[in-house]
Amino acid sequence: MKIALVIENSQAAKSGIIHDALTAVAEPLGHEVHHYGMYTAEDGAQLTYVMNGLLAGILLNSGAADFVVTGCGTGMGSMLACNSMPGVFCGLVIDPTDAFLFSQINDGNCMSMPYAKGFGWAAELNLQDCYRKIFENEGGAGYPKERAEIMRTNRGILKDFKAAACHDMLTVLKNVDQDLLRSAIAGEKFAELFYANAQDAAISDYLRSL
Repeated sequence: MKIALVIENSQAAKSGIIHDALTAVAEPLGHEVHHYGMYTAEDGAQLTYVMNGLLAGILLNSGAADFVVTGCGTGMGSMLACNSMPGVFCGLVIDPTDAFLFSQINDGNCMSMPYAKGFGWAAELNLQDCYRKIFENEGGAGYPKERAEIMRTNRGILKDFKAAACHDMLTVLKNVDQDLLRSAIAGEKFAELFYANAQDAAISDYLRSL
């Protein structure tokens, strides 16, 4: 699995802590972690939580990533921005129980975490425990197990519902504020990571044209 990490500007100073916690869990499980920034609070390319959502939409709809890990001060803003995108199903994950239930019940493709609220002593351990509960088991197995089938049915209904309610990603990219879009893809390593992994030529071509 290709896991994309996206961090917005208010929490960029914690980028190293978050990245280290994610790779410590994901890489031994055989997953790749692609860090799309921010890397430090002083980065030239500044990401807001709104841009987090836009990047999540680009990465997941293009196939450049299979799962996006993001967040902001409370996790709420990034979650809302991500869920405004087609094909993105983002859960707010605060503790390992949230992570486990989101994985097993909702089987989403994006998680948003609070990196300021409640981020205190041993916060890196909570991050690792949350990532472990997301990535160590196959998603969508159901909890409790006897409700797995109805949960699978409801996920399909939600996917269809969102597809009916949203434009496709290429249309979103053409209609969104183009300066905002340029800023969202201006990260130091975006081009290096994205174009090598994206599987949707139309999305790649449009972003290259910018």
